[in-house]
Amino acid sequence: MTFPDLTADIARLMPQLRGRVSANEPLAPYTWFRVGGPAQLLFMPADEGDLAYFLAHLPREIPVTVIGLGSNLIVRDGGVAGVVIRLSAKGFGEIAVEDHCRLRIGAAVPDVKAARAAADAGIDGLAFYRGIPGAIGGALRMNAGAHGGETKDALIEACGVDRNGDIRVFANADMGYTYRHCSAPDDVIFTSALYQGRPGDPKQILAEMDRITEAREASQPIKEKTGGSTFKNPDGHKAWQLIDAAGCRGLVVGDAQVSEMHCNFLINRGRATAADIETLGETVRRRVRETSGVELQWEIKRIGVA
Repeated sequence: MTFPDLTADIARLMPQLRGRVSANEPLAPYTWFRVGGPAQLLFMPADEGDLAYFLAHLPREIPVTVIGLGSNLIVRDGGVAGVVIRLSAKGFGEIAVEDHCRLRIGAAVPDVKAARAAADAGIDGLAFYRGIPGAIGGALRMNAGAHGGETKDALIEACGVDRNGDIRVFANADMGYTYRHCSAPDDVIFTSALYQGRPGDPKQILAEMDRITEAREASQPIKEKTGGSTFKNPDGHKAWQLIDAAGCRGLVVGDAQVSEMHCNFLINRGRATAADIETLGETVRRRVRETSGVELQWEIKRIGVA
């Protein structure tokens, strides 16, 4: 699908814009699944001020979608109407070590890089990020966690820009965190976060990160085109066990497959479409519902039109 080009309108409305704007930009290269259609307009802001300026001047009727590293994302084959915003490492990739075992981290920083920076600074409490694909912005939005730690356990505050272009600060308590959920307004685009750690031995922290890495490599298909954990764990259950019990391990739709290694992961075997992957996920949900009565909820975000 090709959308109407919005670049001339954006140039007219925002003469002082500094970030990169492109029309009908393919989004598949920005996702780990490597599938999906284009963005009607892809905007990569230069920095937080540029993002605020853009949102303040963008007509309200134009929808806004935010993507990060694309590790937990399916972009549907028809693409995404309106504006897709992606924060770049250049404008949102800073890591600053502050007093009292605190780190201020940009939203575009990969989780693994944040964990490593904390370890190098002798700050414990963020090693769990080593086991999470994605970037800090996504971690803030979904209370990402793994290996006994969650974002809510270390976050002091998060900064972001709302749809009006206002820069806002949210304390941990304002985020309304529960399991894989954040209650901050949906229109807020997180730009950075302040974390609280505790003193630690860099060697011991790095050893814990190595243990996490080894555990992931042994149990998850991290070298495949995948999107991480597909479904949330229902209360009292493990999603992968329900999927396995429903006979879905290795199940194939088109060129998409339920991983043989870890059946809460879906894989693009090479030529899958977004429709293949989503249909496979919905097939798994149906079979689990029929065999166990449990309703699996998607953890992977799905955006765009079919």
